[in-house]
Amino acid sequence: MLAFFRLLVVPFFPPAPVLSRYRAGFFFLLLCVLHPGTACATPLNPVNKPALKSPWLTAQTQNKEARERMRNRAKLLAARKNRLAAVPPTPEQKRRAAAENRALRLQNREQLAMHARWKPGRFSRSGALLPLPTEELMAEMSSPRVESTIHKVIHQLKQQLGKPYVWGGQSPVQGFDCSGLIYYVYNQSLSRKLPRTANGMFEDRGLKHIPREALRRGDLVFFKIKSRDKADHVGVYLGDGQFIEAPRTGLNIRISQLGDNYWQDHYLGAKRILMEETIL
Repeated sequence: MLAFFRLLVVPFFPPAPVLSRYRAGFFFLLLCVLHPGTACATPLNPVNKPALKSPWLTAQTQNKEARERMRNRAKLLAARKNRLAAVPPTPEQKRRAAAENRALRLQNREQLAMHARWKPGRFSRSGALLPLPTEELMAEMSSPRVESTIHKVIHQLKQQLGKPYVWGGQSPVQGFDCSGLIYYVYNQSLSRKLPRTANGMFEDRGLKHIPREALRRGDLVFFKIKSRDKADHVGVYLGDGQFIEAPRTGLNIRISQLGDNYWQDHYLGAKRILMEETIL
């Protein structure tokens, strides 16, 4: 009878060890149902276990960082190149550049003097050249033949630079005084001879009197150095506030600034020689 009871009851009531395991599982399941955020929460990415990265993503990140480094390197090299290019020029380089600019300006002026539309300028006390009004400019413009003669005369005058002043001289061999220089150069291009002395040129009625503000290249400029009302010195206006002269004994033929106070104080007047009706 006892054996028959065991066969009926034991399958429905498991042994004590098995029953204890069932009880533990039941209580754990009940705890998960009542508190799902505590006992049953399984972290997807634990802190102590780093997330795995895809090899493709890792390669892309490395390529991006390499490109960024290359861009930064290029920027640094460009900045260094700009710093090297901005090094100030040496004094010798400055002098050479200034000499080249002066030579270029001189060449441009000579070319403009040969052009029919070359525009004369005004000379002010400050030494600056100011443009003439349109009507005056049109009236003062010369023919190409006159402009060519002016260019030739000034070229011949500049060839005498550095030669000594000789009182009474009127040739490159013996030297020149102030009026002798003009007498030698201009008479080669004029239809009539000029007077020999500075005052004779100043009083020559065949030469056109020119106000100071209307000076142009080739005009004669007269000064009263030792006299009160007579011209005892003469030069040729070159433009840009400059004139060429044979100054006095002991000095050579040179280019001077008409705007200097000395010449302004002794300035007497100006005459125009090279005109259409006076040249050969």
